[in-house]
Amino acid sequence: MKVFLVLLLSIFLLNFAQGEMLRDRFVWIFGFDFEKDEDIQKIKGILDDAKRNGYNGAVLSAGLDSLCMKSEKYFKNLKEIKEYCEKLKLEVIPSVFSIGYGGGILSHNRNLAEGMPVKDALFVVKGKEAVFQQDSDVKIKNGDFEQFDGNVFKDFAFHDQPGEVSFVDTETKRSGNASIRFENFTANPYGHGRIMQEVSVKPYRCYRVSLWVKTENLQPEGCFRILVLADDRDLAPLTFFIQPTSDWQKVSMIFNSLKNDKVKIYAGVWGAKSGKFWLDDWTIEEIGPINVLRRPGTPVTVKDEATGEVYEEGKDYEPLVDPNFAFRNFDRPAPTLKLLPNSRIKDGQRLRVSWFHPMVIYEWQVTVCMAEPEVYQIFEHEAKLLWENLRYNKVLLNMDEVRMGGTCAACQGKDMAKLIGECVTRQVQILRKYNPKAEIYVWSDMFDPNHNARNNYYLVEGDFTGSWKYIPKDIIITVWGGEPREESLKFFAQQGFRVLVACYYDAPNVEDVKKWYEVSKKYKNVIGFMYTTWLTKYQLIKDFAEAIWKR
Repeated sequence: MKVFLVLLLSIFLLNFAQGEMLRDRFVWIFGFDFEKDEDIQKIKGILDDAKRNGYNGAVLSAGLDSLCMKSEKYFKNLKEIKEYCEKLKLEVIPSVFSIGYGGGILSHNRNLAEGMPVKDALFVVKGKEAVFQQDSDVKIKNGDFEQFDGNVFKDFAFHDQPGEVSFVDTETKRSGNASIRFENFTANPYGHGRIMQEVSVKPYRCYRVSLWVKTENLQPEGCFRILVLADDRDLAPLTFFIQPTSDWQKVSMIFNSLKNDKVKIYAGVWGAKSGKFWLDDWTIEEIGPINVLRRPGTPVTVKDEATGEVYEEGKDYEPLVDPNFAFRNFDRPAPTLKLLPNSRIKDGQRLRVSWFHPMVIYEWQVTVCMAEPEVYQIFEHEAKLLWENLRYNKVLLNMDEVRMGGTCAACQGKDMAKLIGECVTRQVQILRKYNPKAEIYVWSDMFDPNHNARNNYYLVEGDFTGSWKYIPKDIIITVWGGEPREESLKFFAQQGFRVLVACYYDAPNVEDVKKWYEVSKKYKNVIGFMYTTWLTKYQLIKDFAEAIWKR
């Protein structure tokens, strides 16, 4: 009996020691509207469940980057959640200061978006204004799909499996005599149904691609895409909202050619399972200053085409602004350049105009420029409000997936690894002005060479490799992902950082969580785990705890 009791006590002490080692046992609160009382009640239910299962902190993602714009009801509900956490003895950890997903900052000033450069676009003066004119013969050849031989369309580099996956359709078309139809996707080993043409463009110009699409029971949702590739880089990673079954609808997107004089433009599906879709009336055109950005790091330059004389804003022409600015509204006319009385610019003159514009990545992601001083002024006053409302001891920095940078005048030519490190360092300093002992966490990907801390990352001009060298050593790295990456845990251990593992990500079970836990036991720098969901799926809170600290 003594041996049995000693063994039982040993198991208990071992489990207790493991629980003590995992100092941080957090739940990620994300996807709720603090203006809605019903969402507040849902959050309380999650917190109750977390408390019952041994969690000790709630990481709160709740629009905390723009507190100065919140309503009285928002603050009432924020206070209610704070007090509820205090009652349950759950620490509130605010999640703030996003650059990659810049909605909070952009709600203060949309011009703080990272800018892509347009250089020397042609404007021609007509009376009291200068109007943009396309000066290149860019086009999608046979974009109306009227020229074909059998099921093969002329002028395209390829379309997948003519006569098996792609077909000429003379009955269902938007205009003219024919369209291209795709179906039978299981005949392709990857579920592809695509068409591609290489197009000549001018470097550093903005182009609009438009295409009419019709669908019939197309599955899975979200498989339709338009890609613009140059040197294997997607210049416009945008998501389109197309229903599985829809009548003809126009989809439009923009891209910046950057240094390239040729691009490959694809349209179609990747990984499709079933259904059909049709394409027709595919066009491309160079466009003027839609969504022109106006801040110190995105200057507008106007000069004479023949002499190179540079004209002065406020003296020769009015500020170039887009009165219809909207990040995802691409299909509209560009603003003109209005001339002022006594302008040196004359009727009929040809001008070359340069400006910067933002890009949307996937559904709605817009990146903020890390080099623009106003960004840090916003962080300063938001940190003050954050302290006044939450009295934080721990904060998670939302510095993940920074998919643009190095392209506007403010950050062009900078060492991107150093810039992002300096950005995080300044964020830490700002937060510690109010609580010098605050522990700061940061998402791992932009500081992990096994993840996104690398070269050729999305639309970034520059290299994030080495970014981990420029952040404070006492910052806690929040390693995230689905399947475990032991190389990431090993890397941060070698660099001397403490680690919080953020796992789960809406899987049907916690098998990957168990794998993360087993791998993490090798590394003494792992101080905790966070139940992390993007889709507000909290049903496995208990299973998550049992997989880690309730074993």
